[in-house]
Parts: sequence; C-alpha cells; structure tokens
Amino acid sequence: MKPSPWKVCFILTCGVLAVSTAAILIRLALDAADLRGAGFSLVLAASRLTVAALMLLPAWGKIYRNRIPRSALGYAVAAGACLTVHFASWITSLSYTSIAASTTIVTTNPVWIALFSWLWLGEKPSRQTSMGIAIALVGGAIVGLGSNNSSYAGSNPLLGNFLALVGSWTVSWYLLLGREAQKRGMGIGGYSAIAYATAALLLLPMPFLFNASYTGYSPEVYLYIVLMAAIPQLVGHTSFNWAISWISPTVVTLAILFEPVCASILGFLVFGEIPGISVLVGGVVVLVGVAIAAIGSRK
Repeated sequence: MKPSPWKVCFILTCGVLAVSTAAILIRLALDAADLRGAGFSLVLAASRLTVAALMLLPAWGKIYRNRIPRSALGYAVAAGACLTVHFASWITSLSYTSIAASTTIVTTNPVWIALFSWLWLGEKPSRQTSMGIAIALVGGAIVGLGSNNSSYAGSNPLLGNFLALVGSWTVSWYLLLGREAQKRGMGIGGYSAIAYATAALLLLPMPFLFNASYTGYSPEVYLYIVLMAAIPQLVGHTSFNWAISWISPTVVTLAILFEPVCASILGFLVFGEIPGISVLVGGVVVLVGVAIAAIGSRK
C-alpha cells in the first residue's frame, strides 16, 4: 500500500537528521582515540558497516526465501563495492578538513549522478542541469580554496576536500547501481543487507594495510561506532533508499542538501567549528548549483 505523503515526509526528514550526525560521530570517535589518518578512519568505516550489516541479519532470511534475479544481485554487490570506497575516502577526509567543507563537497552527488547517467545510460542532461553543474563546480572550487580560513581548517584541507570529492563520486555510483538493483526486483531490506555486507567484507582487511587494529580503544570509540551504524547508516541511508521508491528522486536529492547545513550547525554546537567566509559562500553556491541540477533532471 502506498504510504501517505506525510509519512514519506516524516521518514525523509528523519533520514536527513540521521545522516547529519555522521560527521559529528566520526569526529567524536577520532578525538576519543586521539588518532587521525587513513588507518583509524578505515577501522571506523569497516566497523560501522559491519555492525550495520549484522543489524540487518533478519533480512537474510527473506533474501533466502525469495528468488532474486542474478542481475539484481550483481548490481547490489557492485553498489556495495562503491560504498566501500565512499566510506573509506569520506571518513578519512574528516581527519584533514572541516566538517562544513567535507559535508558540502560530499553532497554534490546529484551533479555527478547527472554526469554519470549521461555517460552510462545516455541520459543527456538538460540545459538547466548543465547550468547547475557549472555553478556547483564553481562553488566547490571556492570551498576547496577557502578551507584554510575556517576555525578548524584541518591538517591538510586540500587532501581532505579531494577525499570528500572521491566520496561523492562513489556514492553517486552507489545510488545509480542501487536503483538498478531495485528496478530488477530486489526489495529495500535485501538490497541494503547485501550492499552493506559487501562493503563490510571489502573494508575489514584494509586497516591492516596501515598497521591499524580493531582493538585497544576506549569504550567511547566503540559506542560511537555503534551509533554510526544505527543512526546515519540504518536510519539515514535506508530512509533515503526507501523514500526514493515512493517519490521523485529529485525531492530526495533536494532533501539531502540539508545535510551539510545540519552537520555544520552540529559542528559548531559540539566542536565550536566556525566555517570561514569562503567556505560559507562556496557552500551556498554549491547547494544552489546542486538544487538547479537536481530540478533540471527531475524526470
């Protein structure tokens, strides 16, 4: 039965608020462990997705009972592989740049979805979408070049901003591949379980490449990992995947644009991070450009 618009709106709002906590929980975990860099960031990414996959264990029974087309399964696994790179790069970006810059850049995915859809599916972007893409790219350049002026610039803002950009590219492919998996008959529970489990399995050995360990941290670190899995992952990501099957992807995309706004407010309240004027101006330009691109590709 089709849900009411109020129900869809409520779940979508909960999803936006949930994903907005991700950057805060990651930074809290980094501070609790007093560690920065790729090794510990990969520990957080792998642990977050492993816990989320374990929380979805009941969905595996339904996957087993229902016959899933092999093509849908392949798309779900490929989406999980993209999710691996997304979390590995984006979580690491928060070791090097500010919350405002990282979340603004990573939510430019509608721009890249429009471009990748053109290259992969032949869906040529409209003139309005092309204009939005150009505006968003200008805004991204302003954010990247102005990140040094924030109250928390990070140890290497250019590297952090680039990693956030890689995170945006890969989450765009994750969404496109996930859409194809659901088009081929895979339900939201089964898709989420397979994608999260695939990403977790690929991420689990990666920290060892940087001599990082899964043990020996304070209890607060493990608490933040569980919260990451439960709130931004299960509530946030799954809410978006559910909503996109009932309403226009454009509406979902526009709702996600509130993530950097909410995350920046939380960053100020929790850490006292005040974005520099360039980050603020660039962030507004990015959001305007992404909104124009999303509305232009609303079909």
